[in-house]
Amino acid sequence: MKINRRTVSNICLAAGIVLLIAALSLVLYNIHQDRQSGEKAHEVLAELKGMIPEETTPPVTTMFTEDLFALYESTTTEPIIESSVEIDGHTYIGFVSIPSIGIELPVIYEWSYPNLKISPCRYKGSALTDDLIIAAHNYTTHFGKIGNLHSGDEIVFTDTDGKKYEYEVNNIEQLPGTAVEDMEFGSAEDWDLTLFTCTLGGQSRVTVRASRIP
Repeated sequence: MKINRRTVSNICLAAGIVLLIAALSLVLYNIHQDRQSGEKAHEVLAELKGMIPEETTPPVTTMFTEDLFALYESTTTEPIIESSVEIDGHTYIGFVSIPSIGIELPVIYEWSYPNLKISPCRYKGSALTDDLIIAAHNYTTHFGKIGNLHSGDEIVFTDTDGKKYEYEVNNIEQLPGTAVEDMEFGSAEDWDLTLFTCTLGGQSRVTVRASRIP
């Protein structure tokens, strides 16, 4: 049976419309998820701030060893962490503030994909040992704008005891999603805090390194 050009054109047009609707639906879902996650994070932040005493600045501490690899290879099973509080069944260690991009979000102690939909999560380390790594989704309400940071920008982490840790951005880089060791260690002597999130394609990680301000 011969199919005329008009029929083929109509089929292509219908297929294009279906694909366009599917793409639009995905975009709308992502926007909804972004907004919903942002609202949930700010609800938790408000409750968390109400549980934190007046902020203080802790004294500057030094590392026990210059060899950060030795720190990660420690046989201690329980990591050194800040104090924490529990809200809605989740354990929070404080909140992170990035004034230059208007971000202020709670930080969950343990990272997981369900937890990342609520707020940024501690991926590894601690502010107490100057090796804290915080991960978050690339929602605009979470870490979607950290790639816009510049060297010298301020980042503040406040733990649940009200202790404030102030940092300044050293550099921003993109690491492959498979570069786990580079993410955890990198040039460790140059930074005390790392923030990271996925790129839009999900293949790489936008990574912000920052050093503690004495």
